Amino acid sequence: MSVKIRLARHGAKKRPFYRIVVADSESPRDGRYLENVGTYNPLTDPAKVVLKQERIKYWIDQGAIPTDTVKSLLKEEGFFAKPA
Repeated sequence: MSVKIRLARHGAKKRPFYRIVVADSESPRDGRYLENVGTYNPLTDPAKVVLKQERIKYWIDQGAIPTDTVKSLLKEEGFFAKPA
């Protein structure tokens, strides 16, 4: 069982809103997930990202792999920056 950190789409037609979730790689995009670890709203200017940093770190330590899109969001938020 491979676990991924990915986006799950919610919101109305033409009004996307995404949850950042930890899910089994074989489950559907908007289907069952293990944990909700954040949100992403691309409609605001600038885009609003809310993360549960400690839970994301926990899941990455457990072997969860972020998708390319989630990885770029994490980098923009400074998640992979070295602590001072």
